[in-house]
Amino acid sequence: MALISAINPLLSAGWSKGDDGWNIREYEARGGYKQLKRVLAEKMSQDDLIGEIKKSVLRGRGGAGFPTGLKWSFMPRSFPGDKYVVCNSDEGEPGTFKDRDILRYDPHSLIEGMILAGYAMGASRGYNYIHGEIFETYLRFEEALDEARAAGYLGQNILGSGFGFELFAHHGYGAYICGEETGLLESIEGKKGQPRFKPPFPASFGLYGKPTTINNTETFAAIPFILGMGGEAFLELGKPNNGGTKLFSVSGHVNRPGNYEIPLGTPFSKLLEMAGGMRGGRKLKAVIPGGSSAPVMPADVIMDCTMDYDSIAKGGSMLGSGAVIVMDETVCMVKALERLSYFYFEESCGQCTPCREGTGWLYRVVHRIEHGQGRVEDLDLLNRVTDNIMGRTICALGDAASLPVRSFVKHFGSEFEYHIEHKKCLVDPAVQAAGSGFFRSERAQ
Repeated sequence: MALISAINPLLSAGWSKGDDGWNIREYEARGGYKQLKRVLAEKMSQDDLIGEIKKSVLRGRGGAGFPTGLKWSFMPRSFPGDKYVVCNSDEGEPGTFKDRDILRYDPHSLIEGMILAGYAMGASRGYNYIHGEIFETYLRFEEALDEARAAGYLGQNILGSGFGFELFAHHGYGAYICGEETGLLESIEGKKGQPRFKPPFPASFGLYGKPTTINNTETFAAIPFILGMGGEAFLELGKPNNGGTKLFSVSGHVNRPGNYEIPLGTPFSKLLEMAGGMRGGRKLKAVIPGGSSAPVMPADVIMDCTMDYDSIAKGGSMLGSGAVIVMDETVCMVKALERLSYFYFEESCGQCTPCREGTGWLYRVVHRIEHGQGRVEDLDLLNRVTDNIMGRTICALGDAASLPVRSFVKHFGSEFEYHIEHKKCLVDPAVQAAGSGFFRSERAQ
């Protein structure tokens, strides 16, 4: 797996050293925990620390892109009881594999970031919820926690400052729905991982009914770096409203799939070049820019975009988690959508009727189109089903299942029509085979 990062020396140094770079000795050698020491020694005020994060315009790196500093300011710091900081490391969306590599190669950046977040919001306890299918990574994070405790960075009186913060790892069981923040909280509490109604929001009623702030792995890992260089300098690495750098997980038909850290606002063409260009010199057909729940973008649209929240939104999709799935001309878009629809059908928690029933409809209709049993009215049926799902569920999984369907049909409707009329793929099976069957079995390791 490739990583290119000329921006964040803490992150890139850890990854470049591989198995040697994750431990606390190596992390401290390249400046790790320096910002925690500085904040505690200077007794930096909570307002000043949160203010620095606001200046950076760091937006949540898990998908929603909500401003991190603003989110932290929602925490009722005067609340007299327990408050919690929770990290969402439940990385289960197809195409996304950046957070597990932060845990694998640079876990102490996350630990330091969560301690600093706890200090900023007056929280004394944190949890990192780790996706159930990466157990070895969970074990490594537990080792990193042991190192941090032994060094005095976790516990009741960190570095003699009087500030205490404890951090625990929680191993999930691989349910995609637990990537939704309230489903995640339910799971930590030992209950079935199903989303909660909102309001109340976690900032006022979160884990165990206490005020809670939830951020993504990459978001917390960026905090020490931001404090080291200053919020305004971090912002200038990116573009207005899109501060700093971001990790993009590039997979699919590229020569060098992997994680790439680039400034927000970098042209997509540059990212594609960094990933080695199109595999086999084939032609780019489509890109899903933000994980499988983001609307697909045709090649001519994505090539005019820069990799940031605003540009991708203007192009009709979402930056999301930064999972860039690249598809070349060998891909049958009906088959690709069939595979994605099956994923959301399988992962629906079943709590909401529109999602529980609607995701099954979407998969079955696309499945029959792909297998030569499609009907002319099926394309209208798909759009009607998505209309009956979107905005009618407790969480966004229903929307996540619907958006790919709507975008695939919108941009590649001719392929669906060809399937229905001719009972076979527009893309020749031999050509599809040349593309290695990406949507059947490929997976980033």
